[in-house]
Amino acid sequence: MTPAAPGVPSDQAAAGEAGTKVLVCDDDASLLRALSISLTARGYEVIVARTGEEGLDRAAHRHPDVILLDLGLPGIDGVEVIRGIRGWSSVPIIVLSARHQSVSKVEALDAGADDYVTKPFGMDELLARLRASLRRTTGAAEAPRVVAEGFTVDLVEKRVTRDGQDVHLTPKEWGIVEVLVRNPGRLVSQRQLLHDVWGPEYETETEYLRVLMGRVRRKLEVDHSRPRHFRTEPGMGYRFEP
Repeated sequence: MTPAAPGVPSDQAAAGEAGTKVLVCDDDASLLRALSISLTARGYEVIVARTGEEGLDRAAHRHPDVILLDLGLPGIDGVEVIRGIRGWSSVPIIVLSARHQSVSKVEALDAGADDYVTKPFGMDELLARLRASLRRTTGAAEAPRVVAEGFTVDLVEKRVTRDGQDVHLTPKEWGIVEVLVRNPGRLVSQRQLLHDVWGPEYETETEYLRVLMGRVRRKLEVDHSRPRHFRTEPGMGYRFEP
């Protein structure tokens, strides 16, 4: 058994992560080493790639369960790696990005990334995002009803209730709610929401989205001024937390 890293209980190292393959694609040698040690200590099988070309090759031939991907790679950049992988695979991809790459992060999400973590990041946060991505792909089929604090969304009947009473949502408000609750925990970019709810010609009309998100919060959140479920990622998009 691989010994646990400092601060990691040995029983955690042998937990359900055992055998899960994580492809880490980054050209920062010190970060690669730190991630390899931490992930291996928790039972993950770590696959390493240092360039975009290596990342595509490892993804195709080693079949990882989840990918941690830096955007600023030598050779093929991270966004092109995502596009290449999405041509044949739905494996979860978590982007590791520097703070100055906000435009690239949006582009990465639109290309098919599932989530992002901003550098520098804490290991606990990264592990939580990794586990959430794996749950979304290995869990049971999508539940027809999503139950949150104070309200329920029925995806089959296209109906929302709050404290047992029907909540009237306009078609666009329902569209926002539906897209977000079908992607629990995942960041959905502003552009993607506008595309899915309004159409491709509205992808830059972020004010529409801001106004309707405010209406959704007022109708569903216990305290719409401090939303718990429909969270904003400034400049990026929105995230539904059940």
